[in-house]
Amino acid sequence: MTENDIQILEKHIRDKMDSLQKDIESYHKSSRPVSPDNAIGRLTRMEAINSKSINEAALQKAKHTFSKLEYALTRINDPDFGLCRECDEPIKFGRLKIMPETDICVKCAEKLYG
Repeated sequence: MTENDIQILEKHIRDKMDSLQKDIESYHKSSRPVSPDNAIGRLTRMEAINSKSINEAALQKAKHTFSKLEYALTRINDPDFGLCRECDEPIKFGRLKIMPETDICVKCAEKLYG
């Protein structure tokens, strides 16, 4: 990977982390408990509880992705960054641009996950 590729990926990771941080804050607000004192109907209350559950799942996923991006950022200058953990072949730049947190190439991912 060239120095320019690394700079592009680093900027992309930082941008993605900034966006995720905003999402995480939004999910936190949307995941607050539904107060039983709210004067809303039973169905509306059930919808609010369901929405809260969906937002909590999205929050957990966003936090997980954020931590993987943080880890990728700490490793971006390592000589083995961008190498597949399974086959040690370089991960294509396009894949890293889409999923900079990945540590596995497409071919190995297909073998492992179908």
